[in-house]
Amino acid sequence: MSNVLPQHYFSRGTVQVARSLIGKYLVRVLDGREIAGRIIEVEAYVGPQDKACHASKGRTKRTEVLFGPPGNAYVYLIYGMYHCLNVVTEREEFPAAVLIRAIEVDGVLIDGPGRLCRALQIDRSLNRMDLTTQESLWFEDRGDRILRGQVAALPRIGVDYAGAWAKKPWRFRLQQAVNTRLKRSKE
Repeated sequence: MSNVLPQHYFSRGTVQVARSLIGKYLVRVLDGREIAGRIIEVEAYVGPQDKACHASKGRTKRTEVLFGPPGNAYVYLIYGMYHCLNVVTEREEFPAAVLIRAIEVDGVLIDGPGRLCRALQIDRSLNRMDLTTQESLWFEDRGDRILRGQVAALPRIGVDYAGAWAKKPWRFRLQQAVNTRLKRSKE
């Protein structure tokens, strides 16, 4: 049984939402076919004080979506070539979101937000999309239970410019996926 995650799910604290998304599914419809990826890794970005959050530099055309309703997509381009998918969290007017970093589709790990977006054909045309309506991109709870000990809390990646904020343990990764990756790198 699957359940689409509703807007109120995303209206909670960003770190809480981020941790709870581990083991949920990101579902994308492409050419009439559903692709479901189990969420393996995410990162939380919490408000204007968080120097790693795009909204820390103020409200701009690009970051406007972060100030909107929870459950909406924030899709942006980095390095002029890679798209990244985030889901807006907390309350309107408080800019916060969770970056989706890795998923597992049919036993294959798609690791990295750019690779994930490329694999699921996610681009800026989906920016601001309501991810709670089960249209072409949404999140589901398929009943998988993840124990607290199965999730590693780690520093965020690629935000060294944020100083102490970069060290916040707001990146969550399914421990099994961490161990699998380590095992693969030794082979």
